[in-house]
Amino acid sequence: MSNNAKCGACGPGYETPLDAMKGPREEIVYLPCIYRNTGIEKPDYVATVDVDPKSPHYCQVIHRLPMPNLRDELHHSGWNTCSSSFGDVTKKRNRLILPSLISSRIYVVDVGTDMRAPRIHKMIEPVNIFWKCGLANPHTTHCLGNGEIMISSMGDPSGNGKGSYGRYINVWDWTTHVFTQSVDLGEDSIPLEIRFLHNPDAAEGYVGCALSSAIHRFYKTGNGNWAAEKVVQVPSKKVNGWLFPDMPGLITDILISLDDRFLYFSNWLHGDIRQYDISDTRKPKLVGQVFLGGKIPRGGPIVVVEDQELNSQPEPFVIKGKRVQGGPQMIQLSLDGKRLYVSTSLYSAWDKQFYPDLVKEGSVMLQIDVDTEKGGLKVNKNFLVDFGKEPDGPVLAHEIRYPGGDCSSDIWI
Repeated sequence: MSNNAKCGACGPGYETPLDAMKGPREEIVYLPCIYRNTGIEKPDYVATVDVDPKSPHYCQVIHRLPMPNLRDELHHSGWNTCSSSFGDVTKKRNRLILPSLISSRIYVVDVGTDMRAPRIHKMIEPVNIFWKCGLANPHTTHCLGNGEIMISSMGDPSGNGKGSYGRYINVWDWTTHVFTQSVDLGEDSIPLEIRFLHNPDAAEGYVGCALSSAIHRFYKTGNGNWAAEKVVQVPSKKVNGWLFPDMPGLITDILISLDDRFLYFSNWLHGDIRQYDISDTRKPKLVGQVFLGGKIPRGGPIVVVEDQELNSQPEPFVIKGKRVQGGPQMIQLSLDGKRLYVSTSLYSAWDKQFYPDLVKEGSVMLQIDVDTEKGGLKVNKNFLVDFGKEPDGPVLAHEIRYPGGDCSSDIWI
């Protein structure tokens, strides 16, 4: 029985983050699958994957929703409404808003009519975004507390700013839509994913900086401004046989458990996922780590000559007889915090540059069992979704979403 059925007259999602942790176990997930830059002239699609261990279709793609166009580069989806609308009976979380990073097209996907077989509800063409917003290259969708939808973008119709590296957290007044402050995180830091604590009373969170491989805690100060402090630094490894002598971890995704107890992030180049206890938000404590590929496995072309953390290079990661190409990238946590899902594709052009075998063989989705008491990560050896075996050829599967919201797409205010 769904949470909505139990509570009777209420809106989408859950009343609080702790209530969400008591929600039902995930049975299916959605992933955008990208063919751009793979050499296969097929449209991107949304895959529905069965993740119910009791199902005969466990770890299988049970539905594919192809887009009507080629080379969209589907990216970070979000919902039409969040748990912040829990008390509003007029709202439903039944649309997945899916931006296309390269084509600048936005798809509105109906997941409410049949959640196991999504369908396209509406398509917003690039020209409308260009003319009405003066923007292009939409990157990430997020539902907001007032019922509106925010989509961040990386450029304008003329191509200015597309893909440029940044160093700031920019603060805006949401009421007036006025820019108010920048918080400098350092040169070439490239802050990517921002995650606030889920507690609606907490005015703080974390941002992962890809190139500097650092996690910064940002917070509201007593005078109402915002500030940041570095709380985690992943040391670069000195290597031979690579583009540069120093290899950063390249933090590409982070998330926070719904109880604000643990922080997780992925190092796409080093190949590990880390779990930190953030009971003291200013002093994260490393309590779990697992290696799932990356650029530095033993026996490969890259030799680590100096490592501040490891005594030896990790072994190649093999699961169910398949050696995993690429590194851990997008992550998603189960509502109860006990299962961490991971996919291996970052962005098709970068996949092709850094992990050419990933493009040839397709990405994978894996699942990691989480110790939520003491901390700790362990790969579930029975779980593998191999996107190298898709009907139209190997594909690059990206971000992971649950019907009804998840740790990185839901908000409470």
